Amino acid sequence: MRFGLSYHHQLPKPWADGDEERLFNEALEQIELADRVGLDYAWATEHHFLEEYSHSGAPEVILAAASQRTKNIRLGHGIVQMPGAVNPPARIAERIAALDLISGGRVEFGTGQGSSQLELGAFNVERTTKREHWREALDVVVRMMTETPFTGHKGDFFDIPPRNVVPKPKQKAHPPLWLACSARDTIENAARLGLGALSFSFSSPEQSKEWVDSYYSIIESDECRPAGRVVNPNFAVVLPFMCHEDGETALDRGLEGAHFFSYSLMHYFVFGKHQPGVTDIWSEFQATKDMLGFTRELPQPGSAPTAPGAEQMLEQITALRRGIGTPEQITELLKEYEAAGVDQVIFSVQIGRNRHEHITESLELFAREVLPNFTEGREEREAQKAARLEVAVKEALGRVETPDKDVSDFVIDNELALLSNDS
Repeated sequence: MRFGLSYHHQLPKPWADGDEERLFNEALEQIELADRVGLDYAWATEHHFLEEYSHSGAPEVILAAASQRTKNIRLGHGIVQMPGAVNPPARIAERIAALDLISGGRVEFGTGQGSSQLELGAFNVERTTKREHWREALDVVVRMMTETPFTGHKGDFFDIPPRNVVPKPKQKAHPPLWLACSARDTIENAARLGLGALSFSFSSPEQSKEWVDSYYSIIESDECRPAGRVVNPNFAVVLPFMCHEDGETALDRGLEGAHFFSYSLMHYFVFGKHQPGVTDIWSEFQATKDMLGFTRELPQPGSAPTAPGAEQMLEQITALRRGIGTPEQITELLKEYEAAGVDQVIFSVQIGRNRHEHITESLELFAREVLPNFTEGREEREAQKAARLEVAVKEALGRVETPDKDVSDFVIDNELALLSNDS
């Protein structure tokens, strides 16, 4: 099993001058440390306008900076929002390729549709068509990274003439592709398209096993028709994280951050009413957290929370503390995910008001006492997995249909364009 860090760049109010600068520099220090102690991935999400929950509007900048401070760690977009009004396909292809080149071929290309109305509405993206928008954009970006030249596209959302999109990525045919997933149907869709599944739903080991089994059964079936030119059979789960020799101290340092992560997510995606530049999510969280069950002691079934969906809420609150504990507790938990077939566990660390020094102490302790339990024999097991999937992957790639449009006679008359501009 592999391990990574996930960054939303959370920044609860109140804010002071320099807070965002400090936040970004601390994230870079944490990624640099993660690379040094042997973690495998650093993921940066993309969100826009989600105050306090995510100040991560330009993950390509953070990942580029991280590429120059690290040597081995994979650098993941988790995810790029694909609707063209947010990120035009050519700009996505160019940025992914440039990052892949300056990092020495360490990019992981996570994709997604975008979700909240607060974000998509600002770019005039219709939520009812966002999945179709993502799917068309993914095809176009893959072709831009692999075709010389890109032969053009005319579809429901994009009308792009032939161009040679440069630079091209270092990894061939392109960096590994992933899809953001929060439910079984999107996980199964990732498998059908040969994409890695980035599961952001804090699933339990038991739930993860069901999803992993379903995911790999589709990867190995004739349902798998890859969206890319390579298949990326990988399943990742995300957990809040804080590690300390004393379990109570781990909870002291990490639990409220995990609770705020969940609350602020629900504010934007479930129940919140937001006034840009005014709403104080941290204060609202402090005022309502006990009523909602975000408490040090787990609420018992039948007690708080009492609102509709209480059982699901209790499951979510329980999940938030799974990755918070002693090295022994975390090792035991991770062995359950490993047994379930999970390929990567990604830790959310910079959440709520989690302190930088506590995060770095946790990472160092994890590397000393937990990580060695999962590295011995890992390459051999991964080679066995690749051998098991070799035939299925080859057959899946045989189902890929590539455009055969001839654009050899397509010429752009730059002289005519210049004369037109002069007139």
